[in-house]
Amino acid sequence: MHDIRAIRENPAQFDATLTRRGVEAISARLLALDADRRAKIAESETAQAEQNRASKEVGAAKGRGDEAEFERLRALVAEKKAHVIRMQAEAAMLDGRLRDMLLQIPNLPLDDVPDGADEDDNVELKRWGTPRRFDFAPVEHFEIEGVVPGMDFETAAKLSGSRFVLLRGGVARIQRALAQFMLDLHTTRHGLEETWTPVLVHEEMMVGTGQLPKFGEDSYQSREGHWLIPTAEVTLTNTVHGDLVDHASLPRRMVAHSQCFRSEAGSAGRDTKGMLRQHQFEKVEMVSITDAENGLAEHARMTRCAEAVLEALDLPYRTIVLCTGDMGFGARITHDIEVWLPGQDRYREISSVSYCGDFQARRMNARYRPAAGGKPEFVHTLNGSGLAVGRTLIAVLENGQQADGSVRLPEALAPYLGGATSLDATGRLV
Repeated sequence: MHDIRAIRENPAQFDATLTRRGVEAISARLLALDADRRAKIAESETAQAEQNRASKEVGAAKGRGDEAEFERLRALVAEKKAHVIRMQAEAAMLDGRLRDMLLQIPNLPLDDVPDGADEDDNVELKRWGTPRRFDFAPVEHFEIEGVVPGMDFETAAKLSGSRFVLLRGGVARIQRALAQFMLDLHTTRHGLEETWTPVLVHEEMMVGTGQLPKFGEDSYQSREGHWLIPTAEVTLTNTVHGDLVDHASLPRRMVAHSQCFRSEAGSAGRDTKGMLRQHQFEKVEMVSITDAENGLAEHARMTRCAEAVLEALDLPYRTIVLCTGDMGFGARITHDIEVWLPGQDRYREISSVSYCGDFQARRMNARYRPAAGGKPEFVHTLNGSGLAVGRTLIAVLENGQQADGSVRLPEALAPYLGGATSLDATGRLV
């Protein structure tokens, strides 16, 4: 959420930066509402002062026996009291409207984020690995002979509908192994704290990280009012919701493996085959809570943590910086990491690593007190997939597929698979 004081100080700059994201200039509307709100507050304070003065004079008039003045002052006190209540109610209503407007406005991009309208304007930063050359025509993950017995879309549709999958046998174990491998890598090599969180959260937690109110249709809500998390970003980031944290405890680097749930409301007709885009999926999510000075350095570090997973699995990838028109709502800058999928003959997103500045912290009211003293400041937050487990499974299967329908698996997974190095053409780990 944005600071209305900063908008007051430089509305032209706010509008210009927001326009880079394709959002119309809105400062005039915000400031008009803010001015009306502040006028009501000032009027309330004036009326309160007049009420207080009249209240003091009521007793004096009573003591003098001046009944007419006593009655006049008593009526004035009642009038001012009613006026205070009315102005406070109007100020609160306007404050709510202003907050609602601010909650709908996306974060401002950093100056060095490339301008652009959509994914075609993203800028590649690096590539790692060389896509494998096949001596046969590679197929998509769900078409590999050895995968077919362990990836059941028909039964999942019977149980839950479209965009669900039921994994069995060797394929299910590979997915479990991938999640364990990622957690071990992040905790032992990268120093992240393993965390296990709920998948049901209060509404204010979804507001805190920016999923609500703007993107409610993309998530699921229970009948009791809880929301199913679309990613553990929601729970990990909100661990500091409403807190004044010790500066010495920053940065806080966390990682969690969780089930995630998304309605995919805006993706009708996209990636309908296979398990690339599902309503329920798994992610290993990284979140960092840091101070203002170290946010960008932490972003570079988190990007490397995600890239390291793909390198350890020997999966070719590229890293791109998203343009202003393709960034997520809460981000100031985002690095997408795209893994090579030979079945599609293209790179596909497997991680987004975003630096949000103090945007989420303002929504959560999460602060720290600087070590040098002074007023509390908002923390800065970052999040990134490390990685999307299902998409990593897809990449492992497609890149390791063999002409006989088997799949050669990354060496790094062997300790998690009882020493197995392949999925044979019947779906067994060998």
